[in-house]
Amino acid sequence: MKTSRRKRTGLAAAAAATAALLALCGPLPAEAAPTAATPAPQGTAGTDWLHTDGNKIVDENGKEVWLTGVNWFGFNATERVFHGLWSANLDTLTGQMAQRGINIVRVPISTQLLLEWKNGQAAVPSAVNTYANPELKDKTTLQVFDAFLDTAEKYGIKVLLDVHSAEADNSGHIHPVWWKGSITTEDFYSAWEWVTDRYKDNDTLVAMDIKNEPHGKQSESPRAKWDDSTDEDNFKYACETAGKRILAINPKVLILCEGIEVYPKDGSNWGSTAEADYDYDWWGGNLRGAAEHPVDLGAQQDQLVYSPHDYGPLVFQQPWFEGDWDRSTLERDVWGPNWLYLHQNNTAPLLIGEWGGFLDNGPNEKWLKALRDLIVDHRISQTFWCLNPNSGDTGGLLGYDWATWDEAKYALLKPALWQENGKFVSLDHEVPLGGAGSTTGISLSDLYGTG
Repeated sequence: MKTSRRKRTGLAAAAAATAALLALCGPLPAEAAPTAATPAPQGTAGTDWLHTDGNKIVDENGKEVWLTGVNWFGFNATERVFHGLWSANLDTLTGQMAQRGINIVRVPISTQLLLEWKNGQAAVPSAVNTYANPELKDKTTLQVFDAFLDTAEKYGIKVLLDVHSAEADNSGHIHPVWWKGSITTEDFYSAWEWVTDRYKDNDTLVAMDIKNEPHGKQSESPRAKWDDSTDEDNFKYACETAGKRILAINPKVLILCEGIEVYPKDGSNWGSTAEADYDYDWWGGNLRGAAEHPVDLGAQQDQLVYSPHDYGPLVFQQPWFEGDWDRSTLERDVWGPNWLYLHQNNTAPLLIGEWGGFLDNGPNEKWLKALRDLIVDHRISQTFWCLNPNSGDTGGLLGYDWATWDEAKYALLKPALWQENGKFVSLDHEVPLGGAGSTTGISLSDLYGTG
């Protein structure tokens, strides 16, 4: 059975947009020589860390929170920095997201870039237009990331970091596992340790998504599996190992573990290469193995969040989209057995790390509304794919000018953004979503009080 090999970045369109910009704004700055790492931004006093309670994510006072956000990619790609900064202003876009109710941003990154930062090799990116972003002039990729954390804090937004691929590659997510070429599994772990240590006192960065979309079918090599072994290709073991090493440095950060692609049916095992012996789902979506082999984070088990991905028929015409299907059949055949059971059994919270797509007035929109309604009904945390317009198989919340919002798509997403009494809710206890003086957002203290 086939599953999607999604190509996320519409590179031709991105290049065209960049070329048009250059014509308007002149040349972008050249890459600079490697520079030493700058001190990490410290954030606030550290009152916004999160943990779990059954299937809920809660703040340090035990009050339930709802993480409702968006993906913004680019740090994972060859540009090594947010896409769109070739035309849009970092502060403006971040402020707009907050004003529109996005309380967390999932930031894809690569192990390769984290290692470059760790080794003092951060370079000034050529994909930042300093006419549009004068405050980013001469800043390295690491300094741009730090500037984003500061900006996010100003507007009451929290950040979720996602190792999207081993290498800094626009199509790096296609590789099925967390090691590749010269980047080893130990490099993967040490990169996570370095970035955790750098930001351990900054409660703007509240969650770590260990690895984006581990996958691979039973007959492929390498491929990600899920069992109780210590094999290198066992993602459960990799997630536990990375998670424990992260939590040894910062025991208050959330650890997100995605699923895989295939899992053996009852009576079968990983030794089989027969397609009929496996259940399939989207890359990163198959968490059936967590029933028999749950992720164990030891003393910090209450930092664990499972994070499946799910997409619609325009990404790939899966078998469950054939014939007469609706939300009830998706819950019965796909969502329930693959990951919703973890919520329903009160095992752990879910955060759907990627979902999104084009509005087609047809099957894809039907799927979008079905999953959106499931998210709302169960108050499942989520980060929508994506802000970027240059995701080739989904589009984004922004148009190719990186300024105009797709109001129809935003209207579909809006009910799945945390709102109370007509205001969007921040995950920050002090800063309302939208920043000081916001008319559209409130803080957690505004909602729950300061006790």
